[in-house]
Amino acid sequence: MAVWVQAGLRGLLGGSALVIGAALAYIANLPRRVTASIMAFGCGVLISAVAYDLILEGFELASFRPILIGTVVGSLAYTGANWLVSQGAVTDKARHRKRSGEQQTDAGDGGGLAIAVGSLLDGIPESVVLGVGLLSGGGVSLAVLSAIFLSNLPEGLSSAVGMRKAGRSALYVFGLWIGIAVASGLASAAGAALMGGASPDLLAMVSALAAGALLTMIADTMVPEAVEGEGGLAGLFVVLGLLTAFALSKVLGGG
Repeated sequence: MAVWVQAGLRGLLGGSALVIGAALAYIANLPRRVTASIMAFGCGVLISAVAYDLILEGFELASFRPILIGTVVGSLAYTGANWLVSQGAVTDKARHRKRSGEQQTDAGDGGGLAIAVGSLLDGIPESVVLGVGLLSGGGVSLAVLSAIFLSNLPEGLSSAVGMRKAGRSALYVFGLWIGIAVASGLASAAGAALMGGASPDLLAMVSALAAGALLTMIADTMVPEAVEGEGGLAGLFVVLGLLTAFALSKVLGGG
């Protein structure tokens, strides 16, 4: 099977966790503290994937310079794009797109497109990671895929809970996440196809760029929900998530 096809399927699988998480929000009426605990666990999972499977692997593939440049540029790019979508020039109605409480904009007040664009923005770095990671090492891509799948579950769950409280329909919620899952698959396939002949330095820089964007996304959109909803045990669940992802990395990555 062609590498870009494999990347596309993995991107679709990783994105499908958003749909599964949203379905859980409709099947089970989970307390907010449980939702926030799952989100905190997802934060730890992604932090581990970024640190050990993206930044460290990129450094071993190339050197520190492309890691430094890529991480900083990725963080700045996500910060700017998220500001435009969530707080600044476009609208402020997507700011709380991952919150499970009453923070999301009511459906009657609009903002549906902003939430969709903001959620798609969050998925772009993950898609890039899966596509490029498959080029630099199949084991790494499997470990990162597992981490992304585990972290996407609470994202879909928490956001869907908040959207339901804001009065958004099930058609909107599932249409949004299915669309993003498909877009994730396409983006992963495109990344693998376009970067097929890239040098190790370029692969490391692109992975680092995605890592910087992911870390910034965690801090801006996932941590607030985890800390506010869970309270005192949020840090513990972050640590448990990190250890789980690290263990998966060692098993799937052959480390």
